[in-house]
Amino acid sequence: MRTVLDEDVPHQLRIVLAPRHDVTTTTYMGWAGVKNGALLKLIEEERYDVFVTGDKNLENQQQLLQRPFAIVVLSAVRWKTIRDHVPAISDAIEAAKRGTVTKVECGRFLPSKFRRDPPRSS
Repeated sequence: MRTVLDEDVPHQLRIVLAPRHDVTTTTYMGWAGVKNGALLKLIEEERYDVFVTGDKNLENQQQLLQRPFAIVVLSAVRWKTIRDHVPAISDAIEAAKRGTVTKVECGRFLPSKFRRDPPRSS
């Protein structure tokens, strides 16, 4: 499946998905900074099969259903948070159907000031 990762998705994901998927990023394509409507049109014109993003508001901002590619939305985009969920992300890409939106629960990022680290033992 020809897959393109949004610029908010860590580039490490491209590397670990590469053995199973044909993956590039919007940054590599020269599309960094392109707004959502124009970006979706570029993805369509380049005939990608799947677009992976962390933009949870995309559904509210754009008409996504019936697009000629699938969209996979990640619940988090920080590499430390999503790296343990790569198999689920890969499976979602493989199972994605054109014109659909699939959400993958990858945990969520908590800024360090809100994280509760376990007490250190002496």
